[in-house]
Formats: sequence, structure tokens, C-alpha cells
Amino acid sequence: MKILHTSDWHLGRYFHQQSLLDDQRFVLAQIEKYVDEQKPDAMIVAGDIYDRSLPPAEAVKLLDDTLHRLVHELKVPVIMISGNHDGADRLGFGARQLRQAGLSIITSFTEMLNPVMLKDEHGEVAVWCMPYNDPNLVADYLQTEVKGYQHAHELLVAKIEQAKETLGLTKARHVLVSHCFLDGGSESDSERPLSIGGADKVSPKTFADFDYVALGHLHQPQYKSAEHIRYSGSLLKYSFSEHQQNKSVTLVTLDDSGFAGFDLLPLKAKRNVRRLSGKFEQLLADGKQDKERDDYIEITLTDTDAILEPLARLRAVYPNILDLQKERFSHRLGEGASLAREHLKRTELDMLADFYQQVTDAPLSAEQLSLAKDLIRESLNESSSNADSGSDKA
Repeated sequence: MKILHTSDWHLGRYFHQQSLLDDQRFVLAQIEKYVDEQKPDAMIVAGDIYDRSLPPAEAVKLLDDTLHRLVHELKVPVIMISGNHDGADRLGFGARQLRQAGLSIITSFTEMLNPVMLKDEHGEVAVWCMPYNDPNLVADYLQTEVKGYQHAHELLVAKIEQAKETLGLTKARHVLVSHCFLDGGSESDSERPLSIGGADKVSPKTFADFDYVALGHLHQPQYKSAEHIRYSGSLLKYSFSEHQQNKSVTLVTLDDSGFAGFDLLPLKAKRNVRRLSGKFEQLLADGKQDKERDDYIEITLTDTDAILEPLARLRAVYPNILDLQKERFSHRLGEGASLAREHLKRTELDMLADFYQQVTDAPLSAEQLSLAKDLIRESLNESSSNADSGSDKA
């Protein structure tokens, strides 16, 4: 059996105020061509279909056109889950009816326990779809206390294991689709953090018993812990930090015993994302000869002298310059960004403990730490509930 695994389309995304819809349409056409050539038994999109919960009309139309060609014209079953950028309820509208037509959109935990069933000459393959979740969502669903992202995913995997027994699928091969941040994964600037302080990390071992794990969220193609636990990566380069990444979709093969291997099918962007650095006059001269001058460009000028209207003059040869900076300032900005990233890795408890020690010259006691953990957890739960309530009212 062959399964085409992709994720993180982010339809409707803007890159430095530049709409990427044409670029996304260009790459989606390549995926359609791969489907036509490779004839996979199914295609998986592991979350972040849209870039925001209320996508623009043009993005909705692009998805509709793409799914029509894949499901209706190319006759490939498509399996999708909601990611942290998607509005799960909106994305899942009409899902029960669409499933009969070959399009499975799983956005809830109830649907998660009803696997998409595929068949080949070796028997059945059950595709279990775990939409993006956080501890609060899982706690509401299971009506129990959930202690972080790791615990949430352990509980959901346990529910799937129970469903395997209940549905009599213990002898089938099992594929999991999930949208999460595996511990040790390589991240990019374009991914939205799921939590502050690294609390969103999930151990790859949580998913070790599945025959293949199709992941979304991280934009660089990669595997963690074992080759069958994979991120396909995003459709395009969505930040300049991704300029050296090679984008692709993953063609997975399953045999009678499970995971048998994979191939990375490359995706070529309509416009590449590049970083250029050098002196103004040299960059101006190089741009006149550059056959890829329409790429999305970030330029760092190394000149020490003042230059009159550098951006306007460089855009005469590189029309899609999206960022221009001078080297002497970029070093300072880089240091600030590094400090900001380090700050984000710190938990609320870390910051509270530091503040307490600075004020009192003494560390928090074990009893105080326990109390602080409970108060922070209650505060975060209350903030999330209030945000959900406000969203409903809006």
C-alpha cells in the first residue's frame, strides 16, 4: 500500500504582507501530478490546512478546487485533520457527508475513534486521526485532570488502543495522523508556538506502536526516534529561516508487516525564498544577471556608508525584496532574537521562582513550589476558558 503524506498547507498565508495563494496553487498542482503518477491508495494532510481559523474566501476556493480534483477526478481518498491554525468546527462542517464521497475530515475526538479503513492485498489498514489538541481540550473530553501535552497524548493513544480492541482491529496495520510538537524536532520561525516554555513537547515513544505516524506542525521534513514517525514538512518555505530547507511530500509504503519505506517527492516553488548578503553595488550588478530575480529575497547590506534609497533601487532588479537590513544592525537584532527565544523556553514557574529569589534572596520551598504549580495551572485554565467564552460571544 502507498500513502502520500503531506501537511501544513497554510492556505491563505501572507509572507511579509505578500499573498502566497498563487505560490500555493502552483505547488498543489505538483501534488496533484504526483497523485496521478504514483496512484497512492490514500493521501493524508496532517493539519494546518488553512493559515487561520477564518480563512479568506480565495483560500477556501483553492482548497475546494484542489479537493475536487483529488477526490472526484483522480479518485484518491483524502484524509485530513485540523491543526492549531485551523478552526476545527468550520473545517469539519459537513464531514460526515463528505466521508461517503472519499474525503475524511477529522476534527473531533469522537471522530478520532472511528478510523478510516483502507484495504490492500495484505488486509486492512486502520488510519486513526488525532486532531490538534491541548491539555484543556482533552480534559474536557475525558472529564479528568490532564497534566500537560505529554499526558494528553498518552491518554488519547490509550483511547485508540481501547478502540482497536472494541472494533476487532488488533490484526490490522495501524497508521496515526497527528498534529503536535515532538520532543527534539527541528523548528522554524514560521511555526506558531503551542505553549510557552517547552511544555508542548511530546515524546516520540508515545507513538512507537503504530506502523506509521504521519505528523504535522513542524515545517522541516524530518523523522524522530524512528523512520516511521515522520513530519512531511510544509508546502512552501514560510519564513527566511527555512531558506535552506528542501520541501517535499512523503510517499510511504506499507507491506504485510507494516512500514516498508518511504520516498521524498520534491516540491519546486514558483518563487524560491533566498537570503543575500553583500555590498550594494555588487548586489545591484548581480541582480541584473540573476535568472531567478523574482524570488522572495531578504538582503543584508554590508556597506558602512549611507546609501540613497537602497530598497527602491534594488527592487528595480529584485522586485520581490521582502526585507532589507544593514549588517551592523542585524547583529544586534540577532542577539535580541536569541534572547527572546531563550525567554520563550522558560516556563511560568521558572519566571516566578526567579522573581521570588530576586526579591527575597531565598529560593521557593517545596511547599511553595507545589502551591505555585497549582495556582499557575488554575490561572491558565481560567484564561483559556475565558478566551473560549469570548470567542463564542464574538
